[in-house]
Amino acid sequence: MKNQTAINLEDLRQQARRKLPRIAFDFIDGGADDERCLQRNRDAFSRHCLVPRYLRNVSRRDQSVVLFGQTYASPIGISPTGLAGLWRPDADLMQAAAAREANVPFLLSSSSNASLEETAALAPGNVWFQMYCTSDTHINADFVRRATRANVRVLVVTIDVPVNANRERNRRNGFSRPFRMTPGVVLEALGHPAWVLRYLRTGGIPMMRNWQPYAPEGASAAQVADMFGTLTPAPMVCWDHLHRIREAWSGPLVIKGLLHPEDALEAVRVGADGLVVSNHGGRQLDAAPSPLEMLPAIRAAVGERVELILDSGVRRGSDVVIARCLGASSAVFGRPSLYGVAAAGEAGVARALHIMRSEIDMVMAQIGCAAFSELDARYLWQAGRDGAAPERQAIEPAMLAARLGAAA
Repeated sequence: MKNQTAINLEDLRQQARRKLPRIAFDFIDGGADDERCLQRNRDAFSRHCLVPRYLRNVSRRDQSVVLFGQTYASPIGISPTGLAGLWRPDADLMQAAAAREANVPFLLSSSSNASLEETAALAPGNVWFQMYCTSDTHINADFVRRATRANVRVLVVTIDVPVNANRERNRRNGFSRPFRMTPGVVLEALGHPAWVLRYLRTGGIPMMRNWQPYAPEGASAAQVADMFGTLTPAPMVCWDHLHRIREAWSGPLVIKGLLHPEDALEAVRVGADGLVVSNHGGRQLDAAPSPLEMLPAIRAAVGERVELILDSGVRRGSDVVIARCLGASSAVFGRPSLYGVAAAGEAGVARALHIMRSEIDMVMAQIGCAAFSELDARYLWQAGRDGAAPERQAIEPAMLAARLGAAA
């Protein structure tokens, strides 16, 4: 495997920082407002410790998961990320190919540059399609029809973008609609000549091919992007829109962006088969709680009726294990895949997936669990919010005393 120099996902992040101009890197890396939510997403994992169990046979480990009737090799996947072609041409197809080779899901964004048809054909068993409900119900319905014709297995509807967020890094860098390469942006970008040459060679801003059919014939990439900006976000979208999608879509339906247990219950009532518990990677509401904090309450609310997939802040294999212990079926991440594709193309994405798979395997062996499906709260110890005294132990004291008494 190429790109062996990256030992962890932070290495890929630093490689991407060196390869991309600031305007591009900050778009991937940044969040909303003061970006406190970005840190909150990471801090949530640090409040949990994994309690190892020893003298168990872990010579063979199985981290496969079954999601919506299909077996995947690892409990990870790639979150939907738009405009990936701006970081490297054909980035969407590279991510799909890497996901296919690793046998994990790739959630193709509707604001991708590759079309859902060509991406699904490249990795038919691994591509899920993510869409936003727009202000145009005919486009919403057509996305569902196109996904059906392309034999996409899983449809993902993102609901956590009612309005555009205040992403101050983007505003300072001039990354806005309509996107224009200002002299200042060009000057800074010249420090990254490989990216500039690719940008110029491919004609500048890449086409959003999923939206091209809804624009006037002959519309440029910039005009299509501007049209997309008039249709999304769509603050009028409500549960009725999801009802209509559920009626039109016969396959597994996943709702992405839920944080409140009552919303999770409503999604189940609508007919969702899975939920992505997410705060959009800290890119929307800076005051939002971390998905990991909300995960146990959501699992308690919906029971085992639906798959729960954790998104936002996942950077280590131990994060995925902790999420599983708190009720997640699997976990997905977006930024690390973009760091990888920016740093080294398909090999960079493959490296990100390999790193996460290897870390999950090592952590499972360290804690004495041979099968990912067997992980639960018994492996967890939750520290207090100050990082000091534990608030609760996964094995409750009374239960522990009873076990010890029985053993005596």
